[in-house]
Amino acid sequence: MKDLRAELAENLDEAELDWLKPHIQRDVVVVVDQNLDLLDVGVALASDDALSVQHWISEQLIQKPSVEQIVKWNNDQSKRFQALIVQPYVLVQEPSV
Repeated sequence: MKDLRAELAENLDEAELDWLKPHIQRDVVVVVDQNLDLLDVGVALASDDALSVQHWISEQLIQKPSVEQIVKWNNDQSKRFQALIVQPYVLVQEPSV
């Protein structure tokens, strides 16, 4: 049996904003800071590592997208993200510039 990290790595993909819009409307998108590894966050969520998740939330390293972020994203229809689904959430990370 594959380990959780390897399983999640297979689901890591690039997503366009249009694909994310229904998930944003359902309020299940979580923005992951560029300083965090998207797979680390996915593994922590999937394995109920509440200590790590709470730390990242308190440090504002993971959070729901703000209205300002969504407006900015909508102004750039070619916007792409790294994305990882960890039910019920869709984790997204903006690529480094």
